[in-house]
Amino acid sequence: MDNTIKEAIKNVEKTGFIDVAVSEEIDLVAEINKLKKEKNAVILAHYYQEGPIQDIADFVGDSLALSQKAAEVDADMIVFAGVHFMAETAKILNPDKLVVLPDLRAGCSLAESCPPASFKEFVDAHPDHTVVTYINCSADIKALSDIVCTSSNAEKIVASIPEGTPIIFAPDRNLGAYIQKKTGREMLLWDGACYVHEAFDIDKILKLAKENPDAEIIAHPESQAHILKVAKYIGSTSGLINHVKTSPKKEFIIATEAGILHKMKAEVPNKKLIPAPVEKDVSCACSECHFMKMNSMQKLYLCMKHESPAVVVPMDISKRALLPIERMLEISARK
Repeated sequence: MDNTIKEAIKNVEKTGFIDVAVSEEIDLVAEINKLKKEKNAVILAHYYQEGPIQDIADFVGDSLALSQKAAEVDADMIVFAGVHFMAETAKILNPDKLVVLPDLRAGCSLAESCPPASFKEFVDAHPDHTVVTYINCSADIKALSDIVCTSSNAEKIVASIPEGTPIIFAPDRNLGAYIQKKTGREMLLWDGACYVHEAFDIDKILKLAKENPDAEIIAHPESQAHILKVAKYIGSTSGLINHVKTSPKKEFIIATEAGILHKMKAEVPNKKLIPAPVEKDVSCACSECHFMKMNSMQKLYLCMKHESPAVVVPMDISKRALLPIERMLEISARK
């Protein structure tokens, strides 16, 4: 290993990734596939990753599917192409395996909206409440929880809690409000949100719908209530993909992170997919997660080659966070 690489690895804590140039002559796809075999590695990728990463991943999914896959993988190294809380979850489920993330800076605005110290005070102030946390949160928040959920199973998780039991739902207020409406359960909501799903412009969406009268508006439940009100279908990332595949409709306006379009286009190449517009005039008219896009093929290759940066979760936090995750997986498996 040359000194440049050694220095780059040593500086991972400062940069968040191995910051060295990769020769353009290197075939990244071939090298990554080679490393998967050599290191007995598996690549898990979220639907919001850039297209080439989704294409080379061993498994692509939403938060629930990735959690389920992370719990069952047979590999020495888990390469998580997503954001930090997702890689943390994989590490919690696989404490003895090496889990690497191409860029440690790939965080989450929703997770950051729920600081552990503040949330602990909130939970301690309501000791009789069952604490349900959306998986889009840090390991520290999961460790303060009774059960974790995803957008795919949140309704099922909340419905599993005995009637009359007071509930705290965190950190996403929009998803929490949606689940309240679906289940009829009153919940104490933490005031957090995802900037990606709060960026949609209702006026622009309605204008777009008028211009495309055959298009059906579909949305992720992290979106604000006025967006969900006009949506004909509301579902998780995988739910949105499945809906587009099975619906007789041929045109859709899609209110979620634009990375989902890569998989959708592959599944339904003959359907018209329109990303929902955002409020601000930016280079991309759709809503993109800056954190998800921090990962790249180059960073993926380097993190696999040099097995860094590794995701670390303190053992005491990991053990406490594992319980609510396991509860979620157990309830999700029920018929």
